[in-house]
Amino acid sequence: MSSLILDAGALVAVDRGDRAMIARLQVAQRAGLELRSNAMVVAQVWRDRHGRQASLARLLRAVDIRAVNPSDGRDAGSLLGDVGTADAIDATVVLLAAPGDRILTSDPRDLTRLAEAVGNRAVIVAC
Repeated sequence: MSSLILDAGALVAVDRGDRAMIARLQVAQRAGLELRSNAMVVAQVWRDRHGRQASLARLLRAVDIRAVNPSDGRDAGSLLGDVGTADAIDATVVLLAAPGDRILTSDPRDLTRLAEAVGNRAVIVAC
């Protein structure tokens, strides 16, 4: 099964009530794509202690949220060194993807560079 890997841009769009993004994610799910992200991406966008991010909370229930372990951290750091960029969360997002997966991001330029360096053949899709 292919996956749609969600970067912070996709989660922010849902949090802001972007109907086009919400529809896009619903279509992806109906098409059989697994929605996936990691805990650090969630940390970039989650600010809720009082139930104000209800749309984001609903989406997150449908997303396979992966932990970032020490090995992932080393792999991400090595990837950043290879490419010469500094956003560790971007690197962890790219490392979640398998060949044929799609990464939905608001930063397609940097994620394309990272994906090319790791050779995972993920398709980068701009939010």
